[in-house]
Amino acid sequence: MARSEAARVALLDAAERLFAEEGIAQVSDRRVAEVAGNTNHSAVRYYFGGREGLLRALVARHMDALAEPRRAMPEQPDSVLGDVRSLVQPSMAVLASLPRPSWRARFLAQALHDPTLRVLMREAFESTFVDLPARASLASRLAHLDRGVVAGRSALIARIVMTATAEIEARAEQEGQDPRWLDVGDFLADAIAGMLAAPVSRPGAANPLTDAEL
Repeated sequence: MARSEAARVALLDAAERLFAEEGIAQVSDRRVAEVAGNTNHSAVRYYFGGREGLLRALVARHMDALAEPRRAMPEQPDSVLGDVRSLVQPSMAVLASLPRPSWRARFLAQALHDPTLRVLMREAFESTFVDLPARASLASRLAHLDRGVVAGRSALIARIVMTATAEIEARAEQEGQDPRWLDVGDFLADAIAGMLAAPVSRPGAANPLTDAEL
């Protein structure tokens, strides 16, 4: 690995850990550089153009890592559960591939609390998942439900998944155990499929989870 690329990776790794442990707003670019072992305190600006560029690079690194495990999933799932597994398990495979301890799940959970990162995450996920066959298949299987209901459930599921995986990752670090991410993925996929396909108690009721809260 070239020296410049090694320095870039070190900054990404340091930022991911610090942001996961302390929160994004609480960590300065200078501290990221120091923890990365870079004597240039302006290294984040030099390599990424500033804080937003660093956040974009962190999100892109995770999105890019999803490509290979996504190709390993069945091309034509046969059920809502199959569709959900095709969307969930690639992320679990990425988490499983990381060195121990890892901070990726906890970093992604910080997206819930940082306005800039939340927008970047939404943009990245939309561009990454928009053309996936499993997404189109899932939408077709859920076409009998109100779109607002599906959107609200999806928003709630995203929060649950991010919070749960962050907690599992933290516990695994504390206990020195393997998170068993693929088993986690199976459990989450079962729960998500049930939540998405659940009956609606009050058809036509407003979705309480607005876009402003996502």
